[in-house]
Amino acid sequence: MLRQRIMAALAALAVTGVLAVALPAASASSASSAAAAACVTPWNSSQVYTGGMTASHNGRNWSAKWWTQNEVPGSAAVWADQGACGGGTTPPPTGNCNHPNWAAGTWYPAGSIVKYTNGQFYRAKNENPGYDPVISTWYWEPYTCGGTTPPPTGGGFVVSEAQFNQMFPSRNSFYTYSGLTAALSAYPGFAKTGSDTVKRQEAAAFLANVNHETGGLVHVVEQNTANYPHYCDASQPYGCPAGQAAYYGRGPIQLSWNFNYKAAGDALGINLLGNPYLVQNDAAVAWKTALWYWNTQNGPGTMTPHNAMVNSRGFGETIRSINGSLECNGRNPAQVQSRINAYQRFVQILGTTPGGNLSC
Repeated sequence: MLRQRIMAALAALAVTGVLAVALPAASASSASSAAAAACVTPWNSSQVYTGGMTASHNGRNWSAKWWTQNEVPGSAAVWADQGACGGGTTPPPTGNCNHPNWAAGTWYPAGSIVKYTNGQFYRAKNENPGYDPVISTWYWEPYTCGGTTPPPTGGGFVVSEAQFNQMFPSRNSFYTYSGLTAALSAYPGFAKTGSDTVKRQEAAAFLANVNHETGGLVHVVEQNTANYPHYCDASQPYGCPAGQAAYYGRGPIQLSWNFNYKAAGDALGINLLGNPYLVQNDAAVAWKTALWYWNTQNGPGTMTPHNAMVNSRGFGETIRSINGSLECNGRNPAQVQSRINAYQRFVQILGTTPGGNLSC
């Protein structure tokens, strides 16, 4: 509303002749020529721009036609394209980067740049309500600023990308290795606790259960659509704000039920209760929910799968924690064996042994 009033007032002044008109053609031409040689100050989402002010973005200079804030150059009519600058790329600023610290729950328009708790900078590719930059890679991308470099991928994970591809030769392209490694930072103890053998065994155990739940990382969502309306526990005080049929299984461990979306979202700092579709649209979020379950939930078992592996309880105990009420104690031996077969194959790929207590 405030912007509309300002624009209306400016229009009225222009009609009465009080408001100065644009620069003469010769000046505008000179400005455009100068802009082609160097990039002006980079666009800042929090800055207010008035008519005639300039900013650079994505290797081009832009001129504001009227008052604007938070409108990305190139995607809003308020900006006039002044041509390429700096050889077609906008160089990162030097010295200290004057960008705010990321804050969960803050609304970030596309183009916003923040400094995350790891000391790295991130730029919002899409507007979002304060999603975690290292989790929500669809919304954020690493940003090079003042000599900083984007955080490395992989993070010392015991499974290489080549081994990951060997494990899942027919995987859905949604399940990226980069999405998995980007998700590891939230649970630093995963596959990094104990001896090298234990680390590899835990990674293999996690991926073997994931393999079973998704048919070899093929399925992103639950295939039995008839089950979809059943995953809303309306007795919860928060209900099912995304709709009764919105909390079906998604992701590597097929997260389901509104209370699980609520708990996972609260733990990860993402509103999964309100937007469960993130789990099927953002690979890092999907992997993150699987790691949340693996590291924090007992399920029908007596311990988390992570604790089972690092405390020598064996692969069979991870099955119990994930789906033991339906598979263990002789309920579905074929399903249990399917998980075991994958685990034995994966530890072989990782060059280690499976250990004991494979079944439940």
